[in-house]
Amino acid sequence: MSRALSAVRSFAGARSTAPLPSPTQLAALGTVLCLYRPDSSELGGWKHAVSAHACQGMDSEGIRESLCFADARGRCCWRLYLLPDSDFLAWDRLVTAFPARPEPVNDGGVAERLWRRLATRLGGEPWRMCALRLHANDGQGLSASLASLSALGATAARRIARVEGADGELWVDDCCCATAARQAPVPLDRSAPPLVRL
Repeated sequence: MSRALSAVRSFAGARSTAPLPSPTQLAALGTVLCLYRPDSSELGGWKHAVSAHACQGMDSEGIRESLCFADARGRCCWRLYLLPDSDFLAWDRLVTAFPARPEPVNDGGVAERLWRRLATRLGGEPWRMCALRLHANDGQGLSASLASLSALGATAARRIARVEGADGELWVDDCCCATAARQAPVPLDRSAPPLVRL
C-alpha cells in the first residue's frame, strides 16, 4: 500500500475548452476513487486528458458524483469519484468550475446493471479501480499514493464498481471504535470505587 505513483503533464500543449484542474486542486480532494483504463495506469488518464467535466448520476442505490477526464479523441480516460472519505468542500469548489453532464438514469435496476456489466466486459472497455490520495508536486506534477478507506467509503466504492463494471482491490481501515468493539469485554470489578461520583 506504500506504492507511490507520479505523472507530469504539460499544460501548454493541452487543447481543452475548459481548463483542467490543477494538481493542487486535485490534491485538496483527499481520498477519491479512481477509475482508469486497463491499458493505462492509475495516473495515465491524467497525462492524456485534454478536457474535464463533472458528472452526476443516480440509480436505485443513490447518487454518484464524478469528475470525468477525456483524451484528445473525446474518450473518457480517467474518472475520479467522490467518496464519504473525500473532502466535500474541496470537491464542491472544484466541480462547480467545470461543465456538468448528467449520466443517463439507470431505471432498469439489477437486470440493467448486469446487462451493462456484461456489455462492458464483452466490449473490451472495462475499468480498473483503486482508492487514491492525490498529491501536488512542483505545481505541474501530480503524484498519488494508494489509500485505505473507511467501512462507509469502501461500501460506496464497491457500489460504484458494480455500476461501472470496474475491477480492483480496496483496503479498508478499521477505525479504533470497530477494533475496540471486537475485543473481549473486560470483567467488571465490583470492589473497585466507581470512576464517576455524583
